Amino acid sequence: MESEKKIKGKALRANTRAKVSMNRLKVLITVVSRAKADFYMDHIQSFGVNMQMVVFGQGTAPREIATAMGLADSERAVILSIIGENQLQAALESLGEKFNTIVGGKGIAYTIPMTSIIGKSIFNFLSDNRNAVRRNEK
Repeated sequence: MESEKKIKGKALRANTRAKVSMNRLKVLITVVSRAKADFYMDHIQSFGVNMQMVVFGQGTAPREIATAMGLADSERAVILSIIGENQLQAALESLGEKFNTIVGGKGIAYTIPMTSIIGKSIFNFLSDNRNAVRRNEK
């Protein structure tokens, strides 16, 4: 009887681990005005993002097209964020709202899938699974 409880307990823990790994990760790429980069990085971080990187660039669209789109300033920030699939829809909807409501805050956001990560601790950190990261540290 005790051995059945142990077996069931192990099966329960195994199922819990499988659920953690189901949160697939994506790279969220957000292109915004350089002046708004810090604002958007802070906003994206509120969706459980533990790793972000910003790359500064310059827009290359012809001035007429950029002006017509309301993008007179051509200095851009490209924000690369690692985000869990379970938070992705909420983050994209929130970014869309911010793009439409913030003065000078227009931008674009899209994702690409991450197909491979080496190491359980790295995966847990990037997927904002703090409990698993703490267990692995002990």
